[in-house]
Amino acid sequence: MIKIELDAAGVRDPELREAYRYCRTINAQHGKTFYLATRLLAPRQRPAVHALYGFARVADDILDDLAESVPIEQRAARLQELSAKLFACLVESQSCQGDPVLTAVVHTARSYDIGWDLFDDFLASMRMDLTVTDYPDRAALERYMYGSAEVIGLQMLPVLGTVGPREEAAPYAAALGKAFQLTNFLRDVDEDLTRGRVYLPADELAAHGVDRDLLTWCQAKQRTDSRVRAALAEQHATARAVYEEARPGIAALAPASRPCVAAALTLYSEILARIEALGFEIFGHRATVGKPRRLAVAAAGIGQAWVHRLRSA
Repeated sequence: MIKIELDAAGVRDPELREAYRYCRTINAQHGKTFYLATRLLAPRQRPAVHALYGFARVADDILDDLAESVPIEQRAARLQELSAKLFACLVESQSCQGDPVLTAVVHTARSYDIGWDLFDDFLASMRMDLTVTDYPDRAALERYMYGSAEVIGLQMLPVLGTVGPREEAAPYAAALGKAFQLTNFLRDVDEDLTRGRVYLPADELAAHGVDRDLLTWCQAKQRTDSRVRAALAEQHATARAVYEEARPGIAALAPASRPCVAAALTLYSEILARIEALGFEIFGHRATVGKPRRLAVAAAGIGQAWVHRLRSA
């Protein structure tokens, strides 16, 4: 399958092909729902998506997988090193020195005209995660989410393709990235607290009598206080509204890409629905969409994708 994808994408160089294979493995191992959605894309599109995911995963690993064993200063240095290497490769056309993820993502960025600024904004938000543990208001959280989520949608947009000018579809792509991240913030409150972070606006929590101490109490007791439930319900409604803001953007995408994005939107919004169905009992419970449902959504998307491909043949 990977050979078909690389051939379809016009990737011939052996080193470059191996770099894309490496990114595909990262995606398959760590981003199961995202990887499943990529199967709905045309083969020629998939290597680029794997490369973008691989780069984001490398940065995320520096932040979280090394958190317990590597001091902040060293992780900050590693993020800066990653940023400098990407800049040297992408902007200054220096060698990627055999780094498979950088090799693949630089090739993708050049092939699809993805600017350095989007990677720079992403890495800026990643650096925030080293020292910022709380967000006082929605505006502060929005600044973080632009780099950590919205730019991911903007990076993906040229790979997905659009039926009109890219800039007209950009707000929808950014909104979808934000919707996915807001879902993760709600689902992962328990896990994020363990890492010392709260990705919910403090002033909006305070309106319901909720602060970090109360969230920590809920985590310790593994149950959701009524005040926290009310606050989470408000955050849930905010996330749901962002999904509705993003949904019309599917029609702005190239027809071949619509089944993939529609499936991703469906699966992530169902995680949001599952959180509500659990009564916001998110402490000790991780809201998920079961494998049968994921496969059913994917199967429907595959059918739609094949219909499009047959019509385009």
